[in-house]
Amino acid sequence: MTNVAEAPYPTYRLIPSQFPPIGLFDTVATPADLSAVMELVGWTNDRLVASRIARLPQQEWVYGRPNASIVMAAFLHVSPTGMRFNSPDLGAWYAASEIETAVAEVGHHLRREAVARSVPQLTRVYRSYSARLHGVYMDIRGQQAERADVYAPDRYDASQQLGEAIRRAGEAGIIYDSLRRRGGTNIVAHRPTNVLDVTQADHFEIRVPAVGRRIDVRKLAAP
Repeated sequence: MTNVAEAPYPTYRLIPSQFPPIGLFDTVATPADLSAVMELVGWTNDRLVASRIARLPQQEWVYGRPNASIVMAAFLHVSPTGMRFNSPDLGAWYAASEIETAVAEVGHHLRREAVARSVPQLTRVYRSYSARLHGVYMDIRGQQAERADVYAPDRYDASQQLGEAIRRAGEAGIIYDSLRRRGGTNIVAHRPTNVLDVTQADHFEIRVPAVGRRIDVRKLAAP
């Protein structure tokens, strides 16, 4: 029997502040308006973005509410190799049940970037968002032994297959153990409309060395 659970509340997501919160989806009232605005600002000139929004059922589009653009960007702007539970074809909303876990997750990826760029350390400013994740999620916490392929730290083939199967089945997403912070919980939401009450919160400066496990975090004063 598959375990299911509601997502913890609240959840936290960190986004690099170098990507400003562009309110493309926040104020439009209909899907037709959204398509027109996307074309006007050139989003549909990006072949990958255009193909991704075509894969996302129109009833799953989020628009006309605060921070809708932040939600939609998570699904439309995707790593070329995908992430743990999504392929490059369409993104997903990743979050953590603790801000410390969210920091550990982005710190891990920032360290990988430092190694790839052959620099001794990297520093980046992130802004945090809290959100309520609606729905019932497949719960694979505590299953690292029996799902070793899904939890593999250095490859995503099995986990992407699971995530995309969840998406095709119309399910909400997956709750899983963080591999970057012991005892931490992560959630991936595969449906934009389940990401609710998105609120921008604090800004953090995160610094990591290329070697080691240290993550230095500084909460920034409000502007």
